[in-house]
Amino acid sequence: MTPSLSEEAAEQEIAPGQERGERGGCEAEIAPSAVGEWGALAVWTGIDQGDLSRATPVERRRAVQFGLTGCPWSGINQVHGAVVEVVTRPGQQGGDADALVTAERGVALSVLSADCGAVALASPEGVIGAAHCGWRGLVAGVLPATVRSMRKLGASGVVGAVGPCIRPCCYEFGEDVAAEVSSAIGHRISTATASGLPALDLPAGIRAVLRDCGVRVAPGVDCCTACSPRHFSRRRDGSAARQAMAVWVPERG
Repeated sequence: MTPSLSEEAAEQEIAPGQERGERGGCEAEIAPSAVGEWGALAVWTGIDQGDLSRATPVERRRAVQFGLTGCPWSGINQVHGAVVEVVTRPGQQGGDADALVTAERGVALSVLSADCGAVALASPEGVIGAAHCGWRGLVAGVLPATVRSMRKLGASGVVGAVGPCIRPCCYEFGEDVAAEVSSAIGHRISTATASGLPALDLPAGIRAVLRDCGVRVAPGVDCCTACSPRHFSRRRDGSAARQAMAVWVPERG
């Protein structure tokens, strides 16, 4: 039997000498993390930073945004599709989409999540991307679309990191739909929950598709949102609250 990606992931995705979750995991303080070695930074929030969905007053959200990145965040109305917005100025807001890209310094790209993956992408040319990716986004092709958009802006080598999202231990999933998702992306990500029920390994699927796009996958924040008391989880709580990820390249000087 061919091993699933969830069984192979640890050896394939973690650089030598670097343990999974080294950037923070569930218990660390929120702090910007380097994405690649070219100056891009990313931050993944949690319950301690509060609900950052549009249900929260804009003044509260802006205070968190400036406190973490020093600039306003660009966002989108996420619809589990594959549309990518190109951002050209700080704080620019997009429409119905699930990813953003920019070639500008001082522009923070953000996506919201509860159990879906929030993916930060960077390149040596300073082109960055942010993608919201659940199972529907995997099928729709949001990750390849984001990488293509980055390359149109001049990105060459791209590195990506995945933040907190639901892990297979808690992601019970219909076997038929899991098989359809696996077939759509060309990788088997069907697995089992901690109690032995059929499940989907979302982060393994995200990493596999990134690799297929030629993206080098770096360690992110290896944390199950449904297990973590420090993260919002729609699957666990049925809540509309969201944490966020922002990625940016700081202004020079």
